[in-house]
Amino acid sequence: MNNHTQRFNNQDLKSQATREVLNKVYKALVDKGYNPINQLVGYLISGDPTYITSHNDARIIIKQVDRDEVLEVLLKNFLEDNE
Repeated sequence: MNNHTQRFNNQDLKSQATREVLNKVYKALVDKGYNPINQLVGYLISGDPTYITSHNDARIIIKQVDRDEVLEVLLKNFLEDNE
């Protein structure tokens, strides 16, 4: 039996959930023939959900996470991968 206190990291759960949302939206955009990077950038800059297809409920899914959280996860992953 482990007698050590486990640490709960809410930030890791948020990051994982955000990654899952991005992956689903990315796939939906690819499925419909869009350039997913361009569409996601348009959405992140403008906040206009019409940049995201409604295919597979991607538009509803992307609105489940705050754009700031998406940018934070993307930036964090980019910087960590390039250390």
